[in-house]
Amino acid sequence: MSRYRIPGHGRVDHGAPVSFIFDGKTYQGLRGDTVASALLANGVHLMGRSFKYHRPRGTVTAGSEEPNALIGTSRGPGRFEPNTRATVQELRKGLVTESQNKWPRLSFDIGAINDRAYMLFSAGFYYKTFMWPKSFWDKVYEPFIRSAAGLGKSPTENDPDRYAARYLHTDLLIVGGGPAGIASALVAAKSGARVVLVDENPEMGGALLSDPSVMIDGAPAWEWLDTSLTELRAAGVRLMTRTTAIGYYHQNFVGLCERLTDHLDTPPADAPRERMWRVRADQVVLAQGALEKPLVFDGNDRPGVMLAGSAQTYLNRYGVRVGDNPAVLTCHDSAYHAAFDLADAGSRIAAIIDTRRDVRPDLTDAAAQRGIRVMQGHTATGTKGRLRIKSVRVNPVQDDAVGKPVEIACDALLMSGGWTPSLHLFSHTKGSLAWDADSNTFLPDRRTEACQIAGAGRGLWGFGPVLEDGVNAGLAAIEALSRSGNPRDLPVQNDRLGTGVSHTELPTDLSAGKAKAFVDFQNDVTAKDLRLAVREGMRSIEHVKRYTTNGMATDQGKMSNINGLMIAADALAKQPPQVGLTTFRPPYTPTSFGAFAGYLRGQTFQLTRTTPIDPWAEANGAVFEPVAQWRRGWYFPKPGEDMHAAVARECRATRASVGIFDASTLGKIEVAGPDAVEFMNRMYTNPWTKLAPGRCRYGLLLGEDGFIRDDGVIGRLSSDLFHVTTTTGGAARVLNMMEDYLQTEWPDLNVWLTSTTEQWATVALNGPNALALLKPLVEGVDWDDFPHMSVAECSVAGLPARLFRLSFTGEVGFEVNVPARHGLALWTALIEAGKPYDICPYGTEAMHVLRAEKGYIIVGQDTDGTVTPQDAGLDWAIGKAKPDFVGKRSLSRPDIVAKGRKQLVGLLTEDGSKLEEGAQIVLDPNQPLPMKMVGHVTSSYDSAALGHPIAMAVIEGGHDRMGEVVHIPMPDGVRRARITSTVFYDPTGERLKA
Repeated sequence: MSRYRIPGHGRVDHGAPVSFIFDGKTYQGLRGDTVASALLANGVHLMGRSFKYHRPRGTVTAGSEEPNALIGTSRGPGRFEPNTRATVQELRKGLVTESQNKWPRLSFDIGAINDRAYMLFSAGFYYKTFMWPKSFWDKVYEPFIRSAAGLGKSPTENDPDRYAARYLHTDLLIVGGGPAGIASALVAAKSGARVVLVDENPEMGGALLSDPSVMIDGAPAWEWLDTSLTELRAAGVRLMTRTTAIGYYHQNFVGLCERLTDHLDTPPADAPRERMWRVRADQVVLAQGALEKPLVFDGNDRPGVMLAGSAQTYLNRYGVRVGDNPAVLTCHDSAYHAAFDLADAGSRIAAIIDTRRDVRPDLTDAAAQRGIRVMQGHTATGTKGRLRIKSVRVNPVQDDAVGKPVEIACDALLMSGGWTPSLHLFSHTKGSLAWDADSNTFLPDRRTEACQIAGAGRGLWGFGPVLEDGVNAGLAAIEALSRSGNPRDLPVQNDRLGTGVSHTELPTDLSAGKAKAFVDFQNDVTAKDLRLAVREGMRSIEHVKRYTTNGMATDQGKMSNINGLMIAADALAKQPPQVGLTTFRPPYTPTSFGAFAGYLRGQTFQLTRTTPIDPWAEANGAVFEPVAQWRRGWYFPKPGEDMHAAVARECRATRASVGIFDASTLGKIEVAGPDAVEFMNRMYTNPWTKLAPGRCRYGLLLGEDGFIRDDGVIGRLSSDLFHVTTTTGGAARVLNMMEDYLQTEWPDLNVWLTSTTEQWATVALNGPNALALLKPLVEGVDWDDFPHMSVAECSVAGLPARLFRLSFTGEVGFEVNVPARHGLALWTALIEAGKPYDICPYGTEAMHVLRAEKGYIIVGQDTDGTVTPQDAGLDWAIGKAKPDFVGKRSLSRPDIVAKGRKQLVGLLTEDGSKLEEGAQIVLDPNQPLPMKMVGHVTSSYDSAALGHPIAMAVIEGGHDRMGEVVHIPMPDGVRRARITSTVFYDPTGERLKA
């Protein structure tokens, strides 16, 4: 047993040793240890190297906010993870760990030469260097920067682990299983509400786990904790440990990442490693506690320099003394309790160095009883020790004058600069913060979500006030849920109440240019870097952050943001609120890509969507193609047919009699509400006010730039309800666009948007016999008042349906929409009824041929994001009298109406050959290289109905070039083609008339 481990002390299992490897050496810890606590128990403080200067670093904290002790962990083949925080990685048998950012070894790192050349790496050095000579960038500077970038090594093997995802709905979600969170849960559980309590640690308790001397409700803290958790389980409260709330989003939507197997010696087969929970809660209580701040002074980054509260955690939770002879540097009362606990556990406290001149007498008396020297009104101006601190230099301070130094030997230095409420999740909601001058920190102010903030998270100190506040937060939450609850009295004895002045940068006897007083430990940002950034023109804290990289480490500024703000504010001679605060963004702690991906990996990375009719298509020999996320029938070959023959047969059959097509993948959106018609008028180019219920219209959707985004046929079912169809690949994009305008531009409109793509199965019937086939199966339609471009709610084959009369082939056509569960039944009924007409199923390729013969465009194929309605020959679809619609103003821009724009036309080759889609077009094939390309082929097919190939293309000034010959270079030679109209078949539309 290591001399730093106290037998029988803490919450680890002293009867369950666990071996692990760190940098090739085997160490022994205990079940319940983290890698950090186990290494400290073995006297190992050096655990890593900093990013820029490669300075030796040890643990600063005991939790997820750790900036220094980042290690690589391996759990078997393919299971290597870089940048794991040693302070949260639990020990398991066979765990292999390694330090990072060093070569050839941790104790002797060649990269540490950067520390000697620190003057070359001042704030913003990357903006000032690597600029000249310009030719060096590609071959010298960029390769050097890339080789130096990063802390850990990226995994090179595929991750074999599985990751899961779940949804959870609850009345109350409490984030933080410390005293405030548990008190809130105890009150809420009595109300009968559904309560979920989450904590990122392996066990609930928070600060109680680090301070067992407190008495709560007449019982020792740990006994009260066990009793309370048992009570919560009995009341049905879901307790989720190893679960981090990583993001707090709109409408009380909270993301949780649960670690499931990293702590297990032998994980169950196929058990997921992590699970992402998407939680929707009626009420949220944030009880995340507070984070202790480091002090900023020269040499504050040496291994062995850590937060006083962390040392107390290592002692009481893990039974580990962080040193035999530690010193304490503080401006807050809390560090005294850490010193007392260590002294009582056998460590000799070298001194308590307090920046304050007036310390509470009960604290100095308690120190004197333990033989601890208290040095009031002193500062630390430096430390010594290469791989671990050996001494601290201490100076008295009188009226801002720093006196003569005294060297104090120590093997650890425990610092405390006060405490900062953990406001990250609250800030995710865009809740406002208010500066509290007394505690020199920000506190939560205006809330934007249905949440309560409790305990140290809003600046309270001491278990008594925190528990009381937790009870009040729980009562407020259940009251908001319209439930009743009773206050709960939780008296506290031996409470360690305390205050402090919350210092940041300590006075020093060094010149400003020589002090290496670190603010961001991981990125090696010093106080002088921050002051330099201010001198060089950075006035906003956001600019200071990016210029220095302060707060951009993996701890996301948890240890550095407030200190950095205070130093920048001092340099600017402004109050901190005038300088601002950087933005906290999700995730709260680094989260694996696997957790975000969940089940979406490998073959399930993008799920293949199938229609209700897909089983029939597969059983009947369909060849499939992927379209957006859908699997669609491409063509239906008969024995002996290749694709060309099958498509030609499908086209001929459809034009001769009737074809049937699965159109279920079309996007469908319901636009409903009193202002639905006004919304449609604003979104689409066409006018909709005079469109009568029961009628359809082609709709064209533009972007603000005036270019075509989507199109589709839209039916008006009633005065306040539209059935909008979109392209298969554009459904989500169009809905997002509509929602964006509705929420940000026109929130005054009373409109609801609902995606119904999966609600309806759609079957298209086309051909001269389509009406004869369908008519006997339809009930509820007045055929005398159901012309082309009509819609009706009726029944088809005994199924409730929305029947559209429209055509994407130029033939008599219908689209029958039925609830998705009836899609296959409708299809088989129509197939059976169509046998007398030799009904022919056709796939997407035949659909493309049939539409191209009529000149109907496909957005995304015949348009490329730069095509306007005029370019596509669709200016007839623009409501000339409409006051406004999305993209209207752009249609009059000079470049949009200029001559020479690429416009959609038809092409017919002179030799009857088929062109390649995407082939470039030139006017003169004999021009010198490089040739000027004037357009490209967008669609090209063999037309069975016409007996020759057809093509569509966008060509510069195409509408004015009708009849001209253009040239298309192909792999086997140059083709000549004549520009024609895009309508190749039935130009007068006679075949649409039944």
